[in-house]
Amino acid sequence: MRVEGGSHPVTKGLPSSFVIQKEEWYTWNKSPRARVHVLATVDESTYEPNTMIKMGGDHPVVWSNEHYKARNVYIFMGHHAGLFDDPNFVQLFRNAIFWSVNR
Repeated sequence: MRVEGGSHPVTKGLPSSFVIQKEEWYTWNKSPRARVHVLATVDESTYEPNTMIKMGGDHPVVWSNEHYKARNVYIFMGHHAGLFDDPNFVQLFRNAIFWSVNR
């Protein structure tokens, strides 16, 4: 995972990149980047299963939609309980909770 939103409170304290060992990555044929504030992406060539549907190399996995009044963050991960053993994921998740409640 590559962190793009280094100055955003949701990505505070995260390294510029880190590995998510196991995840069920969803794929679409178009990136949402034009409509949202992307905070992190993944490299489509590095995850399994490799699918024919691609976003053309721009694969956002964490973002906020600033077009809505309420604070919101979309985290593309969370399909496996083992993610909570990863200190980077825990930091991301914790930051998202506290930011969304304005703390």
